[in-house]
Amino acid sequence: MTLEWEQVIVDAADPVALGRWWAEALGWVTVDEGTDEYEIRPAPDKLPGLLFVRVKDAKTVKNRLHLDFRPDDQRAEVERLLALGARHADVGQGEQTWVTLADPEGNEFCVLGARQG
Repeated sequence: MTLEWEQVIVDAADPVALGRWWAEALGWVTVDEGTDEYEIRPAPDKLPGLLFVRVKDAKTVKNRLHLDFRPDDQRAEVERLLALGARHADVGQGEQTWVTLADPEGNEFCVLGARQG
């Protein structure tokens, strides 16, 4: 038996707005644009994707799953994401080499530093 990783589901109050934000942040394309579901992928035929789905409940606690990204230039990428509408997030991480941010709906993600060696 083989498993193919299709997508990560992200609960959202406004899946269209959040999906568009992540599409711009990642440079991905929209593959399904509904009012209750919005899917983006690196390319139309490339997986995995992110599927944003409408939920009634507001986010109230730290994510149990989050995404980590490793850019070429951490400082420039953090500044770019903040300009898009991300914000710094404190989840109790203390001083680290990575930067924890939150998307416009409060979902945490990390921007890692350069890979060592």
